[in-house]
Amino acid sequence: MAIFLNENSKVIVQGMTGAEGTKHTKRMLASGTNIVGGVNPRKAGEKVDFDGTVLPVFGTVKEAMEATGANVTVIFVPPAFSKAAVVEAIDAEIELAVVITEGIPVHDTAYFWAHAVATGNKTRIIGPNCPGIISPGKSNAGIIPANIAGSGKIGLVSKSGTLTYQMMHELRDFGFSTAIGIGGDPIIGTTHIDALEAFEADEDTVAIVMIGEIGGDAEERAAAYIKENVTKPVVGYVAGFTAPEGKTMGHAGAIVSGSAGTAQAKKEALEAAGVKVGKTPSETAALMREIMNAL
Repeated sequence: MAIFLNENSKVIVQGMTGAEGTKHTKRMLASGTNIVGGVNPRKAGEKVDFDGTVLPVFGTVKEAMEATGANVTVIFVPPAFSKAAVVEAIDAEIELAVVITEGIPVHDTAYFWAHAVATGNKTRIIGPNCPGIISPGKSNAGIIPANIAGSGKIGLVSKSGTLTYQMMHELRDFGFSTAIGIGGDPIIGTTHIDALEAFEADEDTVAIVMIGEIGGDAEERAAAYIKENVTKPVVGYVAGFTAPEGKTMGHAGAIVSGSAGTAQAKKEALEAAGVKVGKTPSETAALMREIMNAL
């Protein structure tokens, strides 16, 4: 099985005709994703040929859903227009919206996140500023390279795109049920806890890798959730062990002050919940390899 995305997912791409949308639509199609159309109000009614696969362009998400039965949208819309694009997807009640765009203002993300909640949480948002989600061999919604690893029984949830790729490559001999890059912005749609809950319920996921970053308390909250609710083995990695105190670090805008938000504090919280934490991505992969070999 897989979580949130599977072989039955029908995907549309908002911003499909833009440079990034075009490039990654080709890559998603090549990896076997069932893309059924795109959305661009200025090009509605046109058709686009992607190396022999001809896809229609619709004026709105709702029109695309009605015509194709789409239940997933991948959003490659520039930051200034992303709030409107995500709100449109929420209003159309699409099941999953994967927001790839980087640089969306935090107040815009707060707005569409609150809008999703206020309208009944009918649309799951992944991102923004994320690489997306892949269920290898089934579907790929976003920019994660499809040839890193095949299908398997490890679930992966990560704040970092590049560390998602590295962990998939390191554990490619075991494979993944689903790998999710949730993004590192201050406000995101799907959290570590959301993914952990889904992996715990997925009968074909037997172990979980969780990758976090310095700053905030998301990893500490995830540790508390794991302690109370997760029965499957979890290994973790927290990026930023060598980060200088008191500096804003990286795309997460992670500010470390005293012991709050440090990699060490997060590591200790996770270990207290029974999670084995590696000091490097490779050490974390080795910990998971030990677990998988013992199962």
